[in-house]
Amino acid sequence: MRRRQKGLSWLGILIVLAIAAGGGYYAYQGIAVSDQAPSCTAAQNACLRNCRRTTTEAAAAQSCQQECQREAAACAGATR
Repeated sequence: MRRRQKGLSWLGILIVLAIAAGGGYYAYQGIAVSDQAPSCTAAQNACLRNCRRTTTEAAAAQSCQQECQREAAACAGATR
């Protein structure tokens, strides 16, 4: 016995919803994210986060964090 399929199956509906959610996300990112440079605080936070991810030795981590501090001070001085 063959059953006739009427419309989309549950799997088809899930696939359509996933595609719609992905498209909505990229549309939101295109609208909400501005093209301006990040603030000094945001740049410093990103720098420190990068230091924590990439450095494993204490001395290297400390020098990376000091470099982030210098860049933040230069950024703050440039925006005044």
